[in-house]
Amino acid sequence: MVLAMFDLHTIVTGFIVFFARICDVSIGTVRMITTVQGRTGIAFILAVFEIIIWISVASVVIHQVREKPILIFFYAFGYATGNVVGIITEKKLAFGLINFRVITKTKSKTMTERIRKMGQPVTMFQGEGMTGPVYELYIVCRRRDLKKLIPIIKEEDPDAFYITEHAMDISKALPPIYQPATGWRAVMKRK
Repeated sequence: MVLAMFDLHTIVTGFIVFFARICDVSIGTVRMITTVQGRTGIAFILAVFEIIIWISVASVVIHQVREKPILIFFYAFGYATGNVVGIITEKKLAFGLINFRVITKTKSKTMTERIRKMGQPVTMFQGEGMTGPVYELYIVCRRRDLKKLIPIIKEEDPDAFYITEHAMDISKALPPIYQPATGWRAVMKRK
């Protein structure tokens, strides 16, 4: 009985189940985040692939679980790993827009100028902090652009305070960082 659990066919099936679960759960994690962000088209396509993989894997495990209970562990570890991989994948893709607020006491002008030179709209407000006057920079940008903006903030004012918030709907009056259309976007724009 124990040896039957570890035959080559069972191990190969187990690894297929493991990697398939990583795929479907990763897709599900990204799908859930895109759904929350209101990206219905992407969420729809991801849901189709997620369910195709899930039904295929679940049916394999359900049909073989009595003879090969070790498949439960492959299934469970694939699920757990898929959550982690999905979160990492979504962070790398960095879908969506954010409100990026920076509060600084000193370098507001130079920070604002550097960020605007990148093509990123910035609105600056003067306010009152706990210890005196402060400036708040209000920036709506793509999540993936934080990699470019945060080093500028830290370089200009290492003591600056910043916070990000998810932005659902924004006006198209000033889109975040203009970049010319490339690849398939450029082809679609010509039509």
